[in-house]
Amino acid sequence: MTYSTNHTLKSTLSKPLIQHLFTRRAVIPVREDVLWRIDRGIVRTLTWSEEGSSITLGYWGLGDIVGYPLSKVKPYQIECLTSVEASIVPPHLWYQDVDALLCHIQQAEELLSILHRKPTSLKLWQFLVWLSEKFGRDLEQGKLIDLNVTHQDISEVLNTTRVTITRLLQQFEEDGKILRHKRSIVLNLPTKFTKV
Repeated sequence: MTYSTNHTLKSTLSKPLIQHLFTRRAVIPVREDVLWRIDRGIVRTLTWSEEGSSITLGYWGLGDIVGYPLSKVKPYQIECLTSVEASIVPPHLWYQDVDALLCHIQQAEELLSILHRKPTSLKLWQFLVWLSEKFGRDLEQGKLIDLNVTHQDISEVLNTTRVTITRLLQQFEEDGKILRHKRSIVLNLPTKFTKV
């Protein structure tokens, strides 16, 4: 009897998770007992204020775990910012993703701390650095934020106006802090290691 229970548990644990494909701007379904692991692509989690304006809760990519059990905010939505491959992680397997769950908490708290920075220029700069660390790609000119976010998207996250974001980004560009690469932003960050 013990053998069959252990055997059933082992066979359940060894089954590969079923991947689901979602297109850009698709909404991933949420349930109280479902976590999603992002296997490819980028999503954002969000809710709405009483006035109907969206409130971004976080941006998530490869290896991140998202889902209603991590939030309890109502309403709660997972929106695909790119095409996405994601797998449902059933509750009996959540313990296998402890590192991803801890990472989720750390990233959410880091974003929350950024949102409370003052002045807005510092808040915007810290947000861009956060995005570059999460979704960045090294280029010769700096760190490319490999995520297509609009000035409106950024203003909604930082709780300011699109006009303010546009003005600050222009100022960052004039100051040489950022470069434009097509529709993306490249951060001109100081290098960690200098050649001797």
